[in-house]
Amino acid sequence: MSLSIGIVGLPNVGKSTLFNALTQAGAAVASYPFTTIEPNRGVVAVPEPRLQPLADMIQPEKVTPATIEFVDIAGLVRGAHQGEGLGNQFLGHIRNVDAVAVVCRCFDDPDVAHVDGSVDPIRDLEVLDLELILADLDGTERRLEKARTAAKARPRDHAAELAALEDLREHLQAGERAAQWAEGDGGRTELAREMSLLTAKKRFLVANVSEDSLPDGGALARQVKDWARDQCLSSVVMCAQLEADLSEWPKEEAAEYRAQLALDHSGLESLAHTGFELLDLITFFTVAGGREVRAWPVSRGATMASAAGGIHSQMEKGFIKAEVLSFRELVTLGSWHIARERGALRFEGRDYQIQDGDVCLIRFNP
Repeated sequence: MSLSIGIVGLPNVGKSTLFNALTQAGAAVASYPFTTIEPNRGVVAVPEPRLQPLADMIQPEKVTPATIEFVDIAGLVRGAHQGEGLGNQFLGHIRNVDAVAVVCRCFDDPDVAHVDGSVDPIRDLEVLDLELILADLDGTERRLEKARTAAKARPRDHAAELAALEDLREHLQAGERAAQWAEGDGGRTELAREMSLLTAKKRFLVANVSEDSLPDGGALARQVKDWARDQCLSSVVMCAQLEADLSEWPKEEAAEYRAQLALDHSGLESLAHTGFELLDLITFFTVAGGREVRAWPVSRGATMASAAGGIHSQMEKGFIKAEVLSFRELVTLGSWHIARERGALRFEGRDYQIQDGDVCLIRFNP
C-alpha cells in the first residue's frame, strides 16, 4: 500500500536534482541529455504530523510512516513515441507509476543547455503532451487491429470494445488526452487502466525555479501555474537545487532558512500533499498491540476489509472486526487504554468506510 510518483520532463529541466533532493539517493546529475538511462528509484517517508503524537501516547516498539516511491524517469524529447532518445523505453517506465510529476524548467542557467535551445516551459509542456498522446495513439491502433481480428470470429463479443477503441482513436487524433475520454464512464476507465494509457495518468506540474525567484517563482512559474489552472491541474513551485542543498543540512537549520524565504513546507511535503490530493488518498493508522504504530495511505471511501487487504491479504481473508477511534478523540482522551475503559472505541465491520485519521486495531484469524 505505497504511492509511486514518476518524475518526468524534457532533458536538463532538473528531474534528477529534484529526485536527489527528495530521496538523497545520489542519482547522476549532468548538464547534457540522458544522464538518466534506467529509472532511479527511491522510497521516502511521507511527512505525517499526527504520527509522533500517536507514538508518544501508545509508546510502541516501532513507528512506521507511510511511504512514497519516487521514480526518476529519463528525459523525453520530440519523437519519443517513435523511439527518439530511447523514447519507447522511457515511455514504458511511466506506465508503472500511480501519478506523474511533470517538471518544467523555469530558470535560466547558461551552464545548463536546454534541449530546444531556449527556456520556454509552455512549449516544453506541449511537446510532452504531444509525445504521450502519439504514444497512446500507437498503442490504440495496435489494440484495434487485435480487436478487429478477434471480432471476425465473434463480432458481438467485441462490438463494444471496437466502438470504444475507435472513439478513443478519434479523441487522441484530435490532440486530446485519454483522461478526458475515460472520464465518467466506468467501462472506459477500466479499458484505459488495462491499456496503461499514458495520458490517462493523474499528473501535476512542478515549476522548477531559481532560488532568487522564490517564493512565487517569477514570470515563467506564473505561466506554468496559469497553464495548469486552464487544464484543471495542480501545480507546485520549488527550487530543486535548493531542496537538494537543504536535504544535507540539519532539519532545524533547513527549516529556518525556508522560513527566511517565506516557504511554508519542504519540497517533499509539497509533493506528498499534492500527490495525496491528486489520487484522493487519506491516511489511517494501525496499532498492533503496542508493538507498532503505522501510517497507511488508502483511497477515500475504502472499506475496512479492503484496507486490511492492502496491509496483508490474510488480514482481509480472516477479518473479524476492527476497534476504531479517531485521532482527535484519542488525543482528547490521552491513551488507547483510557479510550477502551470509557467505552469510546467503536467496533466496525468489513463494510465500514475508513475516515482520515482513524486509528485502528484490526482483529483477524491468521
